[in-house]
Amino acid sequence: MKRWVLIISYKYLIKYFFRLFLGGKFLNNKCLQKETQFILVANHNSHLDTMSILSAMPHSIIDKVKPVAAQDHFGKTKWQTWLSNYFVNTLLIQRKSDKEHPENDPIYKMDKAIKEGYSLLIFPEGTRGEPDKPKEYKAGVAIVLKKNPNVPYVPIYLKGMGKAMPKGDNLIVPFESTVVFGTPRKIQSDNVELILQQMRNDIEELQNLIQ
Repeated sequence: MKRWVLIISYKYLIKYFFRLFLGGKFLNNKCLQKETQFILVANHNSHLDTMSILSAMPHSIIDKVKPVAAQDHFGKTKWQTWLSNYFVNTLLIQRKSDKEHPENDPIYKMDKAIKEGYSLLIFPEGTRGEPDKPKEYKAGVAIVLKKNPNVPYVPIYLKGMGKAMPKGDNLIVPFESTVVFGTPRKIQSDNVELILQQMRNDIEELQNLIQ
């Protein structure tokens, strides 16, 4: 049932809203059709980011893609947790490590989801920023990739979402938006900083393609 809720919500309702209201475009999203598991990494400026990316997922795997989200923001109550998990398929995590309770540690939970066969959507900046002003990347995604070097990551650049629905504003306004997918690739190093730099370079290249 949950799979069909996700398909109907994202592949039809939200996808067509994105295209009709925001003039949304998906570039190179067919690259995902040949992949069975991956980690999506993207810049982050709006709550529309997750919805637009999920709208581009193939029908066959949409229920296997888990957007990573902050427990203290999207899971404040049991009801909010259920909504996030059921309608967005989120993997809710704490913002900080928990050495006393390893099962709650964010790296442990992300790595566990990968080991269980799920794909993840991670925003390396950790929180929404201002459009066209990239923030420093958090190390978490690089650590997860280091633990799973055979799982490719897919760089994504999102344009326009931060102006269609800026941080702190719940009103969506028409603004041309684009989601451009890069080629899936594996990490070239086991050094966290070099992995982060590799991802930054890939996302910047996608940004330059559509400027």
